[in-house]
Amino acid sequence: DSSDDMRKVQRREKNRIAAQKSRLRQTQKADTLHLESEDLERQNAALRREIKQLTEEMKHFTSMLSSHEPLCSILASPPPPPEVLYATHSFHQPHISSPRFQH
Repeated sequence: DSSDDMRKVQRREKNRIAAQKSRLRQTQKADTLHLESEDLERQNAALRREIKQLTEEMKHFTSMLSSHEPLCSILASPPPPPEVLYATHSFHQPHISSPRFQH
């Protein structure tokens, strides 16, 4: 029957177009994932470089501290009493009553 043949041809064409669109979407998704993967690889490499730099910095400061500690007079002497530490700060001074506020 020619109408059945026509429906088969239309169905095949519709199916072919749907499959083509599906393959295109799949390719686009793979391309997007590839770009995201490359971006994450770049970020990872940058973070690894930063970790390396910060680790080197920490080693440098740790070495400086180790060299300084044996020579440090502040660490060798006992801590000063609190009244010496706070003597220069006005918020630790006793309040002086102002004559204006006395009755």
